[in-house]
Amino acid sequence: MTPQQSRSAAYTLALLVPAALMGGALVSQYVFGLYPCEMCWWQRYPHIAAIVLAGLALALRKSPLGDVFVRLAAIAIGISGLIGAFHAGVEYHWWEGLTACTRTASAGGDPLAAIMDAPVIRCDVAQWTLFGVSLAGFNFLISTVGAVAVFVLLGRGKTRIA
Repeated sequence: MTPQQSRSAAYTLALLVPAALMGGALVSQYVFGLYPCEMCWWQRYPHIAAIVLAGLALALRKSPLGDVFVRLAAIAIGISGLIGAFHAGVEYHWWEGLTACTRTASAGGDPLAAIMDAPVIRCDVAQWTLFGVSLAGFNFLISTVGAVAVFVLLGRGKTRIA
């Protein structure tokens, strides 16, 4: 892979990883009814920031600022992964965490009834797992690998002076 291809792959990965994870989170919420707890929301915020930063990086890819924004996007992806690791640890009861609950109200009808009938989502209970790994655990795995990959690809994309 040439340095330019590595750099281009880093930019693409910095956008695709958070976009795919946010897409998966939204599908799980709106299609499968897996409402986010407070800590799930905390994981989403850095991904939203990473999408914006990666978009700016792509817009400025011919400028040195592009690399700055793609690095910031990778840092945001990594932060989401670390929050996911903490959240997974809380779900697996490895350590005590925040057990604040959230309520999601449905649209239409009596607002008070909608709030009272909304599901209570606990941060210390995994709503869904695959092979024993919760969604927070998958966010940790995918985000951490994605952030490291962006930095590695950017490092390979540097022009070497011999």
